[in-house]
Amino acid sequence: MTNPIDALLAEKGVLLADGATGTNLFAMGLEAGEAPELLNETAPDTITSLHQNFVDAGADIILTNSFGGTRHRLKLHHAQDRVHALNKRAAEIARAVADKAGRKVIVAGSVGPTGELLVPLGAMTYDEAVEAFAEQIEGLKAGGAEVAWIETMSAPDEIRAAAEAAIRVGLPYTYTGSFDTAGRTMMGLLPKDIHGVADGLPQAPLGVGANCGVGASDILASLLDMTEAKPEATVIVKGNCGIPEFRGAEIHYSGTPELMADYVRLAVDAGAKIVGGCCGTSFAHLAAMRKALDAHTRSNRPTVEKIVERIGPMRNKQATVNTAETSEARRERRRSRA
Repeated sequence: MTNPIDALLAEKGVLLADGATGTNLFAMGLEAGEAPELLNETAPDTITSLHQNFVDAGADIILTNSFGGTRHRLKLHHAQDRVHALNKRAAEIARAVADKAGRKVIVAGSVGPTGELLVPLGAMTYDEAVEAFAEQIEGLKAGGAEVAWIETMSAPDEIRAAAEAAIRVGLPYTYTGSFDTAGRTMMGLLPKDIHGVADGLPQAPLGVGANCGVGASDILASLLDMTEAKPEATVIVKGNCGIPEFRGAEIHYSGTPELMADYVRLAVDAGAKIVGGCCGTSFAHLAAMRKALDAHTRSNRPTVEKIVERIGPMRNKQATVNTAETSEARRERRRSRA
């Protein structure tokens, strides 16, 4: 398998991934409840514009419009029989934009969770998950995706199933978890343990990390745990644009371009090799992030206190703090029983 990420990292040092797909598509006319993946066929010019705006803002990596592209997600929109076609089209649109960028832009095939729970918590077997992801990734590869970008995951076994599917199809892969539940993923995975999820598979990931979650401060705290656990790893961080807030029925994000620029500086100082934005991150935010990245020289590794001072308060406790508190609670229980 080729490794486009390492090749571009060798040239640039740190890479900028793109911003939000869903947030920007809603701003471009996507209706609530619609499947973004269907726009690859019904409104390809909109998806082309999405990618072009991110490339114009300076993205080194663009993610295909295929996050919900498994049969399980598409079944909700009666499109489960179009997995290959929709994913292939998603990659073709991104590939066309990247190919005329005038510089190297990596096309990463976005692979999100199926929405199903694996046995024993749910009905889907591990082998069924691998099959579903392989079906999607086959389409992405056929359309020109260079990397399977497995993202927003909670369950280690689902990450591993998607990674195994990418290997089967013949695409290199990355994966990121969403540490949105008291500093862990919803299924309990700690940031520091993200590196070992694919251990034993015949191909290692090109990068691992975190995306989405809650606020920018929280994901930077997770980043510190990940880079401390394995400093030499290629770690990805793709955080939300500030903190999500409900205003009536709509979600708004508190992050300004200036805040997201500072998030980039802190992410690089904390050891991230690939930095991007998730929910709420617009083209203007990404342009500010590009400018900050180009002007920044890596500085001292920040503390959580420094991150909070510059970016704002965390919504969750740190995973490391929770772990320590849990251990202390256990010790207290043992003392009370003695």
